[in-house]
Amino acid sequence: MVASTSLSGLPELTSRTWQDLTVLTGPASATEPPPFLIEPADCEADVHAYRRIRRDVFVAEQGLFAGSDSDDIDDDPRTVVLVARSPEGAVLGGVRLAPVTPAVDLGWWTGSRLVVTKAARTAGGIGAALVRAASAYAEERGVLRFEATVQAQNEILFRRLGWKKLRDVTVVGQPHVHMRWPISRMQRHAERDKSMLGRLFASAPDAGSSERPSPFLGGKAFLGDDGAPVPGTDVVAACDAILPSMVERDPEWAGWCAVLVNMNDLSAMGAKGIGLLDSLGARDESFARRILRGLIMAAEAWAVPILGGHTQVGVPASLSVTAIGRTARLVPGGGGRPGHSLSLTADTTGQWRPGYTGHQWDSTSTKPGAELRELGRLVRRAAPAAAKDISMVGIVGTTGMLAEASGCGAILDVGSIPRPASATMGDWLSCFPGYAMVTADRPGEGRMGSPLTATAECGELVEGAGVQLRWPDGMVTEAISNNVTGLGSTQA
Repeated sequence: MVASTSLSGLPELTSRTWQDLTVLTGPASATEPPPFLIEPADCEADVHAYRRIRRDVFVAEQGLFAGSDSDDIDDDPRTVVLVARSPEGAVLGGVRLAPVTPAVDLGWWTGSRLVVTKAARTAGGIGAALVRAASAYAEERGVLRFEATVQAQNEILFRRLGWKKLRDVTVVGQPHVHMRWPISRMQRHAERDKSMLGRLFASAPDAGSSERPSPFLGGKAFLGDDGAPVPGTDVVAACDAILPSMVERDPEWAGWCAVLVNMNDLSAMGAKGIGLLDSLGARDESFARRILRGLIMAAEAWAVPILGGHTQVGVPASLSVTAIGRTARLVPGGGGRPGHSLSLTADTTGQWRPGYTGHQWDSTSTKPGAELRELGRLVRRAAPAAAKDISMVGIVGTTGMLAEASGCGAILDVGSIPRPASATMGDWLSCFPGYAMVTADRPGEGRMGSPLTATAECGELVEGAGVQLRWPDGMVTEAISNNVTGLGSTQA
């Protein structure tokens, strides 16, 4: 989002490119370059130039520090410096960003030492552009909590840019304001993927009321759940479709994932898979064979036969799978209560699927079938009060769905969430993680665990709605403000 790292030099930029960059660089005409460009410092000379400007302003001009304004953040190798350059390459100002927590980056960052040379301030716009660039860069890096302590006279600027005031503070004997950039990544993700469900069901023909939905749209106790019990039997059915763009782009992986997501759905309900049905569309026989290859590989890995289905060629790519399972004890998604502990059980091995970095974590495609089947038994064995497999709406969104179905809200402890070291917190909390389950039960009960997973209690269900994130300093921030789907509670 910060336009810079892919730009090799000013002479190569077209006027159209410059126009597109004005969100970071301030006003400019459609035909003339703006007076500055913001990019991450890419060499020691840039960092030294930025620090010289800081000394000139904070030490010599403002007298905030004696001798030097350097601190531990400057020595942190994770610190990122963004600099504003003139078209000739001179550094006109900068700002630094860094994680707050020392050992592990939890997605809580701070911005500091925003500075512009005295001469460049007369042109205007550089300071505001640096703030916007820092905010964009933080979100691009998967940051979920981004704050800054700014001099009191700059509060108005930050407010105009969308920052929220938290409190007044005193730093080096001068009045400052602690402020936060509102990151709505989880809210947007949930709204895009799930918020239409309640409206869709409510507007369907013969949908009934929210209190008494139509029996033809699923029983209320399992409305919106991962699978559906077949009345009068111990059979559970689940159905998922794969995005056509994903089928077209990566047909074998699409076939694998079609089985994976359905087996996860059955597992979350405490059911053991006994069969699959598929509906497959492809442009030609060769493409259909590639999809089928992925389906068969996954079916063999989970030892669940493909019983039949429908195949058609000469049509756009499409794929959906229905899974059938059996269980003596259903585990609902809406069985939680306020006061229940939340736990996350996740397979954190693996890596980002090539081409899906930040969106799909692949922990399953290289795993032996015996291990995949063992993962499928964990919910059934632990029998928690409530469980949901983490879907494409991510850990936060899926937790919100479990809480909504349980008639309450949720708080997640960010520092307790199991996570791969190579995934940012923002990406991990919003991606499809391969195998991961969120469960709820009375504290100390319904615990899952296996040598194949990382498991931790990481929050609780509370009165209210939505999902909040609790940070190591005790601060609680909002991730999702209200119910995720609008389907409401499944409890009687």
